[in-house]
Amino acid sequence: MDGDYVVGGVFSIHYFIQRVDHNYTTMPGPIRCSGSINSLELRLSLTMIFAIEEINNSTKLLPGIKLGYQIYDSCESVPVAVHVAFQLLSGLDSVFYAEDNCTQSGKVMAVVGDSGSTPSIGMSRIIGPFYVPQVSHFATCACLSDKQQYPSFFRTIPSDQFQADALAKLVKHFGWTWIGAIRSDSDYGNSGMASFLDAAHKEGICVEYSESFYRTNPRSRIQRVADIIRRSTAVVIVAFMSAGDLKILLEELSLKPSPPRQWIGSESWITDPDMLQFGFCAGAIGFGIERSVIPGLRDFLLDLPPSEVSASPVLTEFWEEQFNCRLEKISDKNVCDGTEDIETIQSPYSTTPFRITNMVYKAVYAIAHAIHNAVCQETHSITQCDKLTSIEIKEVLNQLKEVKFSQNGYDVSFDPNGDPVATYELINWQKSESGSIELVTVGHYNASQPVGQEIYIDRILTWVEGGTQVPVSVCSDSCRPGTRKVLQKGKPICCYDCVLCPEGEISNATDSPDCFICPKEFWPNAKRNNCLPKPVEFLSFNEGLGIILCAFSVGGACLAVLTAAVFHRHRTSPIVRANNSELSFLLLFSLTLCFLCSLTFIGAPSDWSCMLRHTAFGITFVLCMSCVLGKTIVVLMAFKATLPGRNVMKWFGPPQQRMTVVSFTFIQVVICTLWLVLSPPFPMKNLTTYKEKIILECALGSTIGFWAVLGYIGLLAVFCFVLAVLARKLPDSFNEAKLITFSMLIFCAVWVTFIPAYVSSPGKFTVAVEIFAILASSFGLMLCIFAPKCFIILFQPEKNTKKYLMNKKDRTVVGVSDEGSSGECKLQGATRLPAFSMDGDYVVGGVFSIHYYTYTVKNNYTTMPDPIRCSGSIDSRELRFSRTMIFAIEEINNSTKLLPGIKLGYKIYDSCASVPVAVHVAFQLLSGLDSVFYAGDNCTQSSKVMAVVGESGSTPSISMSRIIGPFNVPQVSHFATCACLSDKQQYPSFFRTIPSDQFQADALAKLVKHFGWTWIGAIRSDSDYGNSGMASFLDAAHKEGICVEYSESFYRTDPRSRIQRVADIIRRSTALVIVAFTTPGDFRILLEELSLKPSPPRQWIGSESWVTDPSMLQFRFCAGAIGFGIERSVIPGLRDFLLDLPPSEVSASPVLTEFWEEQFNCRLEKTTDKNVCDGTEDINKIHSPYTDTSQLRITNMVYKAVYAIAHAIHNAVCQETHYITQCNKLTSIEIEQVLTRLKHMNISQNGYEVSFDVNGDPVATYELVNWQNTETGSIELVTVGHYDASLPAGQELRVNKSLTWVEGGTQVPVSVCTVSCPAGTRKVLQKGKPICCFDCIPCPEGEISNATDSSHCFTCLEENWPNAKRNNCLPKPVEFLSFNEGLGIILCVFSVGGACLAVLTAAVFHRHRTSPIVRANNSELSFLLLFSLTLCFLCSLTFIGAPSDWSCMLRHTAFGITFVLCMSCVLGKTIVVLMAFKATLPGRNVIKWFGPLQQRMTVVSFTFIQVVICTLWLVLSPPFPRKNVTTYKEKIILECALGSTIGFWAVLGYIGLLAVFCFVLAVLARKLPDSFNEAKLITFSMLIFCAVWVTFIPAYVSSPGKFTVAVEIFAILASSFGLMLCIFAPKCFIILFQPEKNTKKYLMNKT
Repeated sequence: MDGDYVVGGVFSIHYFIQRVDHNYTTMPGPIRCSGSINSLELRLSLTMIFAIEEINNSTKLLPGIKLGYQIYDSCESVPVAVHVAFQLLSGLDSVFYAEDNCTQSGKVMAVVGDSGSTPSIGMSRIIGPFYVPQVSHFATCACLSDKQQYPSFFRTIPSDQFQADALAKLVKHFGWTWIGAIRSDSDYGNSGMASFLDAAHKEGICVEYSESFYRTNPRSRIQRVADIIRRSTAVVIVAFMSAGDLKILLEELSLKPSPPRQWIGSESWITDPDMLQFGFCAGAIGFGIERSVIPGLRDFLLDLPPSEVSASPVLTEFWEEQFNCRLEKISDKNVCDGTEDIETIQSPYSTTPFRITNMVYKAVYAIAHAIHNAVCQETHSITQCDKLTSIEIKEVLNQLKEVKFSQNGYDVSFDPNGDPVATYELINWQKSESGSIELVTVGHYNASQPVGQEIYIDRILTWVEGGTQVPVSVCSDSCRPGTRKVLQKGKPICCYDCVLCPEGEISNATDSPDCFICPKEFWPNAKRNNCLPKPVEFLSFNEGLGIILCAFSVGGACLAVLTAAVFHRHRTSPIVRANNSELSFLLLFSLTLCFLCSLTFIGAPSDWSCMLRHTAFGITFVLCMSCVLGKTIVVLMAFKATLPGRNVMKWFGPPQQRMTVVSFTFIQVVICTLWLVLSPPFPMKNLTTYKEKIILECALGSTIGFWAVLGYIGLLAVFCFVLAVLARKLPDSFNEAKLITFSMLIFCAVWVTFIPAYVSSPGKFTVAVEIFAILASSFGLMLCIFAPKCFIILFQPEKNTKKYLMNKKDRTVVGVSDEGSSGECKLQGATRLPAFSMDGDYVVGGVFSIHYYTYTVKNNYTTMPDPIRCSGSIDSRELRFSRTMIFAIEEINNSTKLLPGIKLGYKIYDSCASVPVAVHVAFQLLSGLDSVFYAGDNCTQSSKVMAVVGESGSTPSISMSRIIGPFNVPQVSHFATCACLSDKQQYPSFFRTIPSDQFQADALAKLVKHFGWTWIGAIRSDSDYGNSGMASFLDAAHKEGICVEYSESFYRTDPRSRIQRVADIIRRSTALVIVAFTTPGDFRILLEELSLKPSPPRQWIGSESWVTDPSMLQFRFCAGAIGFGIERSVIPGLRDFLLDLPPSEVSASPVLTEFWEEQFNCRLEKTTDKNVCDGTEDINKIHSPYTDTSQLRITNMVYKAVYAIAHAIHNAVCQETHYITQCNKLTSIEIEQVLTRLKHMNISQNGYEVSFDVNGDPVATYELVNWQNTETGSIELVTVGHYDASLPAGQELRVNKSLTWVEGGTQVPVSVCTVSCPAGTRKVLQKGKPICCFDCIPCPEGEISNATDSSHCFTCLEENWPNAKRNNCLPKPVEFLSFNEGLGIILCVFSVGGACLAVLTAAVFHRHRTSPIVRANNSELSFLLLFSLTLCFLCSLTFIGAPSDWSCMLRHTAFGITFVLCMSCVLGKTIVVLMAFKATLPGRNVIKWFGPLQQRMTVVSFTFIQVVICTLWLVLSPPFPRKNVTTYKEKIILECALGSTIGFWAVLGYIGLLAVFCFVLAVLARKLPDSFNEAKLITFSMLIFCAVWVTFIPAYVSSPGKFTVAVEIFAILASSFGLMLCIFAPKCFIILFQPEKNTKKYLMNKT
């Protein structure tokens, strides 16, 4: 419709185009759409018409002005969209005269559309430079927000960047961390998914797979994607796709359903009603454009009178499709009869909610408001608009930027990027009661809300398979508190194992990456999710052991008090008076204190209790010992006083006795005082003995002080013992010396046993052992000294008389105790002249970026604009490329083998590195240079472009390929490396002789990995080359475990502030290595900025675009840079050709003229501002990339491209007959033939292979180039290695020369976020940082890591323990009591010594076997006893050495049997004594019942019982060697397990029973009147035996490791020596030293 101002519209009403085969002799017809009509897109186009009609009827908006419209169908095809864009710019007039006014049809003020992102991009690149506003309603690609590339683009639908963020937040909201991702292989899908993946990564979401496809892909590819979905473990799938693409995939999935999947949709398909047919997607959720109400629109859409329908081909097609009839009568279909009612059809045209429809509506109103603001003025509240006002389109553009209004309640405005405020509805596919799926709005998203509040859900959602519970989609279930995450090797960070926290560590949060050590006084609970205070352990009054010890302590004190009461009650009795009553009371008082001082050891230690317990114990015991010592001295003095002439009693009377007690006690008080003053005991929390609890104990302060106190007590005890032994024979019936000797024996045995038990007992048992020693020794004193006397006082009062005492023959004393058409065709537009051209039989096009900039031209839209002109200086290197193409063509034309008789021509253009110029050149190469062409004529030579060489850049190459590709014109680029160009779906006729950036990206990633760099910076050109290349590199780097500190993009035309920002990021960064994927032109701008304020030294890693560019070598601070370059080559004759520039050739070419004048700073034509060239200029003398042929890299790519095209033409037009090649230049060939030949190209030129794979790529080989300083100080390119992608993995990169690094260094620089963790530590990721940033934490106790950068530590095997560095598990040292260690040697010596002593004693006895003293003490049992003692001493040797099966069984059984044999002999001897006494009484003849035979039977019987016990033990559950790994974590205790504990204690108990029996009998026989009565000696020995073995039990139970064995050996030896010394020592003394007493007479005369 015409109007005062026309608005263009572009919609994808059809989805496909008809394929046309071109003959290149007639003008091809326009591309025609095919397929069925998209009802929704038709509605969108009619909505635009509705909005314009509504505006035209408005009195407020553009009053008096009529808007017209031109609406086109783009068929969703980029070529059609580009054609439409040019048509919208040019208008519909076939002829236009400059002096006429513009016709209405030419005034297109703005464009609405297209629906797709890719067509919108193609349109925007064409209409953008003319400032024509384009407002899209459905193009969501985030790339369109770039105002540098798309300055006139706006949209009313939010950018995919917002949608990507929203989808990532939605996934995060429901706790999904493991997802699948699929996308359309288009600008919409690829860009949108890239944004989503970036946002998802920031949210900590992992992607199992990311797959792309397009609906025109082969079915095999669709099947592959479907199979991936079926096999995947991710329940949630995010689909960033167009509805048409997803429909193809869902149809494939419906053939073989996958497991239930939760679909998350982009707005493109989630609100499309056509998609609801796929019932298995029920539960899908996604964001859609908000539903809206547009009053009157539905009536407008349904108001389709037949006249309007038949007048429009589109509406006719739509009507006929919907009602399956024809408006015109034909034979194959019914004719529409006029009864058709559009209201009855179910179609998106009329039934779906207005979502995108409102976006069209808003776009039209936005343009109308912009035109209104440009042409209307408001005066006195009256709006006046002049339709004759001539306005610039740029003014509409500026007004559109500022537009801000509300229509039907919907706000319309644009931000600086041309984007609206992002709001969405959250849509859920829910099943209705009828079973159909309907779209339900369950929430909203508003990007303007504060972080965390963007999503608002206000209704219940239905999930996959109708579930009401949110489905779970995680790679690994969350790690509960008490565990930590350990990443699974080679998998994303969401895939991990949950490892229990090591001992002593906790994690109190879900999914904790590491465990934390509890504070020193805390310990983990059982679940290891909380640190609890360690239980504080001490010997408490409330526990069983404490209560028992308290009871004995108080009982002992009470016993002492009762004894004192008895003594006080009978203080006048002879027995009390005769035993020094004053010292007895003082001794009882000190014993009471001794019993009570043990209470200070129980309870929580405090300052006062720690000082009191040791000092009180020390002083009271010394007081006790002093009293005993005093009593012993009194006995000795009293004896001396009875001898004639002796009066010594006056020297040791009561005052002296008191002084003795005070003096000895005072010394201990002084020792204790010094201890308390200098370094007193103090309470201490012992955290080392047990890790899981705290032992509250008293530290000794001064160890010397403690042992001084204890040593002093021991000294007094030994002194007492010696004196008591000396006085034991004194003739007094109540001589206390014997009792004191008994008590001192017990005291010494207890305290000697106390020392190893005290040292080896852990925790509170140390205190318990000390209390036990105090009580045992105190009870020993109490019972030995006072019990006999109290017995007499209370039960034998008749003996408590002076008379009885005086008649006693013995005296008494006292003692002591311890991740087209035909016809005429005219060329439209101005012709762009080539830089170089030559006619030929076949013409090859060439496009090079000889200049880098273009002039900015302001168009007036009244005259035809001039072609875009290049500006800036000439790029000498690109000039060399274009001249190389000329050289190669001339070389081919001179060849007799290649295309003989055929002349190739060329048309080489300068694209100025500009996409619009490249697009213009592409159309011109297709159209030719003829201004008029007649279909009946033969083709002129100028229009035969067989192929195109170029362009140098990826972005211009993409645009060119999209224009010439549909015509099957081959394009062979020498320098366009973007990986995207390998897509044969989009770029079917594109080839290149330079490897794709995908190969380069992989090579760069491997290079970075090769040198151990894991922390890098990344910068790129903000272009297709840079963005695509860097994306490939980052993906490869991620797979190699490389982390990127920053990734920044810029373009040479960006404002300086942006360049400065990138430079500042580089200066501030910590990454030493920077990978730059940029073009030389862009990189030069950045380096110039960096040179103003140098950054710290940086190691540059370059892409081939700039790293081999000689013009870049001026930046000396980049010395040391490395990168991959195309291999250097030699092209014979090229240098001579380049330097052969005669003046005539130079002046004939504008480009060469410009180059010449720049190089020599002169003018070929006389002007006033510069010197005139005088003809002496020599191009050989200039230093320029043009003349520098030492580094022919990209030049060779041009050379190879020309030869590849020539060979393709040769194969199409030439035939070989009898080895003669014949070529017919008149042969008419289709361009498609050349294209086909190129696909199968495989030649060699100058030794360089030329071939293409299925993607049009060559074999990827590179040189590794290093920027090295020369001796002259300049920088040169040095090849230091090679990369060949065809080699096996790991062998692609080969470095064969030394490299120079940043600042001339020879050492590889280090660039890591964190230095590698050495073996013995593990990596703990730093929160919120990449995986290359971590802390190194030492492995916990008992764990190791034996590799650098280990992510977790491993527990050593049970029998291994880490070394000091915790990088290796060493076998735990095996500990046992060995013959080679000091303790073992000492015990061996004592054992062998004891055995030898027993043998010597037996020898003495045998030598004097006839002597009375031997015969009188039962010589047979004595020899048997000595034999058993020898075995007892020797059996202790079985406890030393590594336990084995036999030694474990032998040690306990041998010990048990030999000791019973020993006890049996002692028991026999005791019975003999008793029987002998009975035999001496009148009328008694009992000795016959216990003669030698009975004695032997007694020994055999008692021993046999023990043999039976041992045999049962060995048969049922014998002892066995075992490795104890629980007592000590760091070592193994090799010990004998008891097998049966009952068996062990039965053996030990039986020995104890016999010992007690012996003791009782010996006590009964101690008074028998025999000078050699052994009962007393046996009593002594049994006292020692019982004291040792009673003390052995707590010491054995509490002693760890080898000390358990040592305690057992100690007890065996101590008790054996006790028996040996007590029974046999006195007799041997008489035999050897007092032979005069070894007579029958002496024995018979004893009274």
